[in-house]
Amino acid sequence: MQPFIKKFNQVNLADITAVGGKNASLGEMLNQLSSKGIRLPDGFAATASCFWNFLESYNLTTALQQLMDRLDRNNYVNLKEIGKAARELILSHELPPATQAQIINAYRELSGTEDIAVAVRSSATAEDLPEASFAGQHDSFLHIEGGEAVIRAVHKCFASLYTDRAIKYREDKGFDHSKVAISVGIQKMVRSDRGSAGVCFTLEPESGFRDIIHISGVWGLGENIVQGTINPDEFLVFKPTLAQNKNAIIQKRLGDKAQTMIYATDSSSTTYNIDTPLNKREQFVLADHEIKQLAEWCLIIEEHYKKPMDIEWAKDGITGEMFIIQARPETVHSQKKLNTVTEYALQEKGEKITSGNAIGFKIASGRARIVHSPNEDSQIEKGDIIVTDTTSPDWDPILKKASAIVTNKGGRTSHASIIARELGIPAVVGCGNATEEINNDMPITVSCAEGKTGNVYRGLLKWKVEEHDFNNMYLPRHTKPLLIIGEPEKAFQLSFYPNEGVGLMRLEFIVNHYMQIHPMALVKFDELKDQAAKHKIEELTHSYKHKQQYFIDKVSQGIATIAAAFYPKDVIVRLSDFKTNEYANLIGGKEFEPKEENPMIGFRGASRYYHPLYKDAFKLECKAVLKVRNEMGFTNVKVMIPFCRTLQEGKRVIEEMERHGLSRDYSPSLEIYLMVEIPSNVILLNEFAQVFDGFSIGSNDLTQLTLGIDRDSAIVSQLFSEQDQAVKTMLSMAIHRANEAGIKIGLCGQAPSDMPDFAQFLVEQGITSISFNPDALLKGIQNIVEAENKLKSPANLSL
Repeated sequence: MQPFIKKFNQVNLADITAVGGKNASLGEMLNQLSSKGIRLPDGFAATASCFWNFLESYNLTTALQQLMDRLDRNNYVNLKEIGKAARELILSHELPPATQAQIINAYRELSGTEDIAVAVRSSATAEDLPEASFAGQHDSFLHIEGGEAVIRAVHKCFASLYTDRAIKYREDKGFDHSKVAISVGIQKMVRSDRGSAGVCFTLEPESGFRDIIHISGVWGLGENIVQGTINPDEFLVFKPTLAQNKNAIIQKRLGDKAQTMIYATDSSSTTYNIDTPLNKREQFVLADHEIKQLAEWCLIIEEHYKKPMDIEWAKDGITGEMFIIQARPETVHSQKKLNTVTEYALQEKGEKITSGNAIGFKIASGRARIVHSPNEDSQIEKGDIIVTDTTSPDWDPILKKASAIVTNKGGRTSHASIIARELGIPAVVGCGNATEEINNDMPITVSCAEGKTGNVYRGLLKWKVEEHDFNNMYLPRHTKPLLIIGEPEKAFQLSFYPNEGVGLMRLEFIVNHYMQIHPMALVKFDELKDQAAKHKIEELTHSYKHKQQYFIDKVSQGIATIAAAFYPKDVIVRLSDFKTNEYANLIGGKEFEPKEENPMIGFRGASRYYHPLYKDAFKLECKAVLKVRNEMGFTNVKVMIPFCRTLQEGKRVIEEMERHGLSRDYSPSLEIYLMVEIPSNVILLNEFAQVFDGFSIGSNDLTQLTLGIDRDSAIVSQLFSEQDQAVKTMLSMAIHRANEAGIKIGLCGQAPSDMPDFAQFLVEQGITSISFNPDALLKGIQNIVEAENKLKSPANLSL
């Protein structure tokens, strides 16, 4: 009798033609990686030979080929008819008795004296390849118990080779239908119905940044993630510091996890959803040590396969054990060219209808089509924007007509997200109200080019696309081009641009957008008089027993994300520089901010850090930076003090930092910079050089204070110019004095990109670096290169 069964411990990657990509990968990991601590549920495979033997036993090969020959390959109008006929043909013939006997014997050997629950998963011989994953194209069945039930599930897996989506996928990828077989994996079930489950990518799934492990998870079975029915928890882990045994979890996002998929106790269905209890919704599905363990396993798997991977995990709620249940090559970003970036940008504003998680960085506009089922494909025309509650693999043929996807439900690892990345179209998922707020046939614009939040706008807005190829780009020889950045969401994408690091990371963006709360309102939460503000703070921090920890976590995660994106290059974090009127606008801020006639030159920057009105909040800033550097391992983070008026104030701030652990004595790699933006900084720069490790010129403030101009005043704004001789004299003096002291000095501002002659002036003076906003970086680099080329010789540069 021909053997149709292979145990997982008998197969490896060389057996793809025998057991398919999924089963070959499971066998490979079981044999090669178990010794490294990775746990995988045991099982066996019904081989491709089993499938071929089934077809030959009933002479089905010719009949199936004749069906495929009838397929309309222009518009696929008869796809449903052909697929249904092919599946019915397979299901109308039972598996041969000898095949059934081998499967049942293998199941009994796996289960022992009592029947156990198993997962029965399709594994096509053309799947899990680097260029085509076939993920979700074929059927899988969970919690199958008993030999006869396993036989029925295997039979259904055979039929799923001809699901409508699988047929269309093979057509799109150029696979010959008659040469692809189904193997079926029968694997012990992990009781994640009582625990949790999820998906990992060994790169950041939106940008393709390779040093991140992205983990998502839900309570119960992981099918809810794939189906996109709920928003999962998400965790980002940084590979280099993970290898250093640091706290490498740089982001933790709590999903709503509104439902939990569990096994049915009757025969009506195998699984169903229940509402997740409130206390579990507010709890992360994984503890930090479990996130770390999972990330370490992902790293081992990626290193073994030598390519980015898409991995499924499950945690048994009874034993508490973690398992890897699948691993396949990532098929989107791993195929892209390096050092090339396509940039999308809206050119006009519109009325925002809804928002959600942005998938990708593109923009699309078109006619909205509200779709409730994949059976409505006849209503969809190519280029329509599909708006729906959620999607599943059955939607694949219809989604391929879309220019964008918008869903009510789902996270970054949902089916809609995965398909959008594979198709190269934008998607906004997890909106909650998309099908309610968007009308059928409404012209809309879907934008994923504005950060991690994707927006849907009314109307067909104008937008532009720019292609950047950095492979042959000339870079400056002496003056470092740095970035000015505030939004952590854009950091991974921006890291692909030519740069030497981050010259200015604004802390205000993180406080304003990540935190939203005035830090003193957290310090003195119990004393707050504004009950509305108190209620809002309670709402935002409900999962935190200690309110101040909310600030430390949010700020440290924002800094760490940017530090990771540019690691090991320097990231200079400017400590908070809100003005009093800006701070007052934060939640709870009005109780802690004095009213000033001219906040621009009032209680801001360094003067706040040691003042009784703010120093308790500055302590939180220091703790956040300390966490990033010491616990998370980002020693590439430097700190910069803004608006420091006097030498004595500078020393006092450093003393305050040391009081909270930010000490150069205990951390020799810590560097503290001064923002040179007040004439006193320039006049006493030699003295400041004895206190600080580096300088960065804030050209906007230095210009306004040199010329005595309030840059917020429209009346005198025409006099504001960095090109004024007085300002250039101040700049020249600062640069020369820093160079004489042997200390780095850079400049942050728009002028060097807008004005080539100003860039020329800075280069001639010997500026060490220039920091640009992202949209000005490429023009700024060009100006620096041209400026350097105009110098008679490199000797003219003050290095």
